Amino acid sequence: MKAAPYDYAKPVACDEAIALIGPADGNGKFVAGSQSLGPMMNLRLAQPERLVDLRGIEALRACRIENEVVTLGACITHAQIEDGKIDTGTRGFMEHVARGIAYRAVRNRGTLGGSLVHADPAADWINSMCALDAQCLVSGPGGTRTIGNGEWMSGAFTTALEADEILTAVRFTRLSPTARWSYYKVNRKPGEFAQAIAVFIDDAVRGVCRAVIGALDAPPYAIADARELLAADPPAACFDAHLEAAGVEAGSYEHEVHRAALVRAAADIRNQKGSAS
Repeated sequence: MKAAPYDYAKPVACDEAIALIGPADGNGKFVAGSQSLGPMMNLRLAQPERLVDLRGIEALRACRIENEVVTLGACITHAQIEDGKIDTGTRGFMEHVARGIAYRAVRNRGTLGGSLVHADPAADWINSMCALDAQCLVSGPGGTRTIGNGEWMSGAFTTALEADEILTAVRFTRLSPTARWSYYKVNRKPGEFAQAIAVFIDDAVRGVCRAVIGALDAPPYAIADARELLAADPPAACFDAHLEAAGVEAGSYEHEVHRAALVRAAADIRNQKGSAS
C-alpha cells in the first residue's frame, strides 16, 4: 500500500507551521520523523490532506540546561540522544533508553516529540518522561502553554495536544551527581514495543524516589514514593498492590510479566553504588 495523495509544506518557524494547520484546513497533520505516521499513511489508516514537516524548524532542535532545568527540543532524534550528542542531564538514563528503541534506522529519524505525541503506551519516551516528571511545552494559535506530566496522556494514543498545536520541547529537573536509575523492559525480541516496562529514578539530593509501571493499556502508572520497593527485602505484597492499582489483573500473564519487570528494575537499582533515598 502507498499513501493517499497529500499536499506538503516545510516551514522554517513554528508560527508559520501553525498557520498552515488550522480549523479551516480540515485534515492536516504535523510530521517530524514520520516513523509512526508514515506507516499509518501507507496502510491508509491515516489520510491527511496536508503534511506540515517540522524538521526545518531549528528552534525545535534546541537543547539547553539552565539553573538545573533541562529543556530538550521536540525534534531531536533518538540517535542523537543515543550517541551522546546532546547533554540530557540524566546521567546516562536517556542515552540507555534511546539505545533500546526499535532499530538504528528508526532511531536515525524518529524524534523525542514525535514519540510523545503518538503516545503509544508501550513507547519508551512516554514512560521515561513520566519517570522524570517532565513537562511538555506547547505552541498553538493561542500562544504557548505548559502541560504537566500527569495531564499529557489521557489514554492510549491520546494526548492533551490540540490538532493545531505543536509540542516544541520537554522540560524537567536535571538529575544530581548521586542519582541512580534503572530501566527494564520485556520484549519478545529486540526492536519490538515492550510488553512491560519498569522505571526507577532515585535522587536523594532532590528528595525524589519515583517509579513507573509502563506498557499498560493506559497511561503510565507513576509511583510518587517508591522507597518501599527499594528496601533491602521488599515484601511481595507491595509490588502486587501497585500492579493492582495500575489496573493489571492479578493472576494474569500480564501481571506476571509486569511484576517481573518491576522486581528486576528494583533489584538493579539496589545493586548500584550511590546514595540511597
